[in-house]
Amino acid sequence: MRKEKFHIEYIFDKVSKRSLWNQLTTPRGLSSWFADDVEVKGETYIFFWDKTPEKAKVIYIKPDICVRYQWLDQEGIVYSEFRIHTIELTGTVALEITDFAEPSEKTDAINLWDSQVDELKRTLGV
Repeated sequence: MRKEKFHIEYIFDKVSKRSLWNQLTTPRGLSSWFADDVEVKGETYIFFWDKTPEKAKVIYIKPDICVRYQWLDQEGIVYSEFRIHTIELTGTVALEITDFAEPSEKTDAINLWDSQVDELKRTLGV
């Protein structure tokens, strides 16, 4: 079955864009909330969950704004994108996540992102 793209957005009160960016792009930051461990070898990021590796490559980056990781072991174009922006009306920082899931697994995928982003907020002290 073909995976479908979806977007979710999270609000971060009182966090600097630089701190959030570091959590989204550095091995240390990513391993504090997203994966059990992260290694970088050349242009390839290796994410470990329960000692199982998944490889991704950064296919787009705009420093302090957006990073897109393309999953190398997936069929078709499947990626996870993190985009940081400021909500003009309130001045708060928002994180928009783009990901892919099979239609029957979309709710589970969103619930997983919710719990991971809760952990991200804890690591940032939010």
